Amino acid sequence: MTGESSSHVVGSRRRLAAILAADIAGYSRLVGADEEGTIARVKRYRREIIEPTLAEHNGTIVKNTGDGFLAMFDSPVEAVRCAIVIQQSMAARNTAIAREQWIQFRIGVNLGDVIVDSDDIYGEGVNIAARLENIAEPGGVNISGGVYEQIKNKLVVGYQSLGDEKLKNITDPVRIYRVLPDPSAVVRATRRGRLSAISAVVVVGVGTIAWFALQDLWTAARRTPLSAATSSQPTAAAPTAMPGLPSHPQPPAPVPGAAFQGAPPSPIQPPLQVAAVPPPHAPPTPHAPGSAFRDCQGCPEMVVIPRGTFRMGSELDSTEKPIRPVSVQAYALGRSPVTLGEWRRCVAAQACLLDVSGEDAEPVRNVSWTDAQQFVSWLSKLTQQPYRLPTEAEWEYAARGGSETRYWWGEQIRPMMANCRGCGEPYDSKTPLPTGSGKPNPFGLYGMAGGVAQWVLDCWHPDYRGAPSDASPREAPNCREHVLRGGSWRAEPSDVRAASRAHYDTGVRYPTHGLRVARPL
Repeated sequence: MTGESSSHVVGSRRRLAAILAADIAGYSRLVGADEEGTIARVKRYRREIIEPTLAEHNGTIVKNTGDGFLAMFDSPVEAVRCAIVIQQSMAARNTAIAREQWIQFRIGVNLGDVIVDSDDIYGEGVNIAARLENIAEPGGVNISGGVYEQIKNKLVVGYQSLGDEKLKNITDPVRIYRVLPDPSAVVRATRRGRLSAISAVVVVGVGTIAWFALQDLWTAARRTPLSAATSSQPTAAAPTAMPGLPSHPQPPAPVPGAAFQGAPPSPIQPPLQVAAVPPPHAPPTPHAPGSAFRDCQGCPEMVVIPRGTFRMGSELDSTEKPIRPVSVQAYALGRSPVTLGEWRRCVAAQACLLDVSGEDAEPVRNVSWTDAQQFVSWLSKLTQQPYRLPTEAEWEYAARGGSETRYWWGEQIRPMMANCRGCGEPYDSKTPLPTGSGKPNPFGLYGMAGGVAQWVLDCWHPDYRGAPSDASPREAPNCREHVLRGGSWRAEPSDVRAASRAHYDTGVRYPTHGLRVARPL
């Protein structure tokens, strides 16, 4: 466990801070069974999960110990969010290995007055965080009453009061709360058998991060083929033209660039109703690429992307090789990433679990691939159209807009073209720009460089060897990680190139991840 601190250091300054203490449960056993492998995995997780997550939530590593770390935050909300994301990420990583090899952190978070030295922090505030971590369950998060009072109406999680506890070397009893994975969970933990009675669960409202029974969702994702996971839609009358995608009834295919003609939608009140379908013999009206339609009032605006062939990939990164020609059939893609307003309709219909806050025009974020599947499934049932995520090839083809340069406008970053760190004004480190900001690409699409990183259908593969040439998705049994494209507002300019690729755990939410919808024509 992380160590305790002394109560006073001469010449150091004091400050109020949220302290996060973490260590690995059963570390000695893990090292005894596989010393080199365990140490290598801990280093990798520290590099790939701990350090980026702390940076994302404005936390500062105070020190690393052999099996844990101590971090400091200005905000208790960010400290708890960080703890939740770390536990989510670790849970997802553990599903791919045998249980006896699992690396599970125990985390404690406390808000207190601490003494800050040049390379360490001290005081009772640190000691309480360490004690909370020591009695946390593997994979769990314990917080003090002071933290609970600051965050109780700001995060969508449940809290289980463990009562006032006398902690070792702490003068006064400390009220302890366990952060629950599901806000509607029934209290059933006993905290190692030391409590004879457990208080009721406290469920709170608005916020951005929750586990939402991650293990159940992840188990389902592992057991369900990708084609099934994306096909929660009406019974198919005929297969789609693209291999690997779910089957759906197909309307007559419009010519490339044609706009879909629908009957004027009537005013809709939640829950949303399906808009009237077009007359069966209404001929499509030809339009240039970029023509738009909506399948219902309040649905995402879709743009017709014409068929074509392009060279996918680049020589700038090994994951983007080898460059190869790919043919893409005409399809429709969201003009912008899905917005908070559009996502809220899915939440109101009780089809999406993730509640959100913010302005309607902002892109929805903190979305896992599993969350994205909930949205496209709901949208498909609502409209009776086969919505899905775009494939990786479809996404890059649309992002390029007919270009072969790094960005659709050229080889260099230009102002108002991309929303990323270092891409020029306007820029806000806390939130992406509203959808529709900047200039559209030649296909009429916004947000294809930065903003929010967007999930696609494909399972992650480290390069394009063996990739299909017909823009169908790449799948894999029990896929654990899926592909993200486009970079985010917090990414570097090199990460928002049209060919740039990223990947993340399928069932884990991250604050910069969003989605854009597609559907065949």
